[in-house]
Amino acid sequence: MKYGSAVILTLLFPVVAFGDVYIYPNKGQSQQQQSKDRYECHTWAVQQTGFDPSRAQAAPSPASPQPGGEVVKGAARGALVGTVGGAIAGDAGRGAAAGAAMGGLLGGMRKMDKARAQQQQQAQQQSNNSQQSAGYDRALGACLEGRGYTVR
Repeated sequence: MKYGSAVILTLLFPVVAFGDVYIYPNKGQSQQQQSKDRYECHTWAVQQTGFDPSRAQAAPSPASPQPGGEVVKGAARGALVGTVGGAIAGDAGRGAAAGAAMGGLLGGMRKMDKARAQQQQQAQQQSNNSQQSAGYDRALGACLEGRGYTVR
């Protein structure tokens, strides 16, 4: 008989999913009261955590640098320095070529370093969003439980 009662109660007072949180009214709260409680608890949870899932920021999209931009800039700088060094040694052309190769290599390394730093920043942002979201869910659940709901 308990099973039948649970089915009837579930039909009369449906479980409401709110993000990853499921809310069940234990005290016969009306739909209007449930909406009011959800809104007030959402507002309170945002104030407590500083995180608003309705305004959660997506990870920043990677900037689209010009293909080979760092390599070309590095090669140009290296060629310039190599020309000066080569001119002093008596062969500006060879110095420019060596400088361009070294500058291009350094430019490529800078490009890789920037990409790696950007990936780390995105991973950190995702981790922060995940932690903030979990804190928000806990605050929302605490508020709703205090108002007579089962929260899972």
